[in-house]
Amino acid sequence: MKLYYSPLACSLADHIALREAGFTFDLERVDLRSHRTETGRDFHEVSAKGYVPVLVLADGEVITENVAVLDWIATAAPSLSIGGPLGRTRVLEALTYITTEVHRAFKPMWHGGSAEETARAGATVTALLAPLGQAMRGAYLFGDDPGVADFYLFVMLLWAERFGVAAPASLEAMRDQMRMRPAVRAAMMYEGLLPAGQPA
Repeated sequence: MKLYYSPLACSLADHIALREAGFTFDLERVDLRSHRTETGRDFHEVSAKGYVPVLVLADGEVITENVAVLDWIATAAPSLSIGGPLGRTRVLEALTYITTEVHRAFKPMWHGGSAEETARAGATVTALLAPLGQAMRGAYLFGDDPGVADFYLFVMLLWAERFGVAAPASLEAMRDQMRMRPAVRAAMMYEGLLPAGQPA
């Protein structure tokens, strides 16, 4: 399989999840401005949507949208989900909240919003992170082992750190613990977010 990604985009969550699952996969970087992959291919040939993540399975099936890709990974690697009759539902609930509320709220920061717009967005993100911090059931959202929802949340916390947005202390602790995991460090190093040998 192959993951199309862009450094520090939400596709980092999928990259981490694939490594945590122990899957064998290829990676291809995408320039989201030119819509060209690192091999020079027009990314729209891979996905007409033109954004990452895109996961191409071994049989050629293409999965787009972060929630769908992470759900597929969690289904294929159940250790990255949670058990019980509502397990998958709870993971999807968290993923949906992260993508539709938290992720979307960062838009002014990434797309040149005014100082007023970015300040307002930062306050919104802080407010949106609060319920996640309060709902933690351990070191991570659903206990003491991380899953796909934690990987997506981790990327949002990296964005918050980048833009100076306050997050609950419990989530900052989760972020710092997460970034020490070997799979997370490997993914960040690969994407050029953490030079080899540099502490997290």
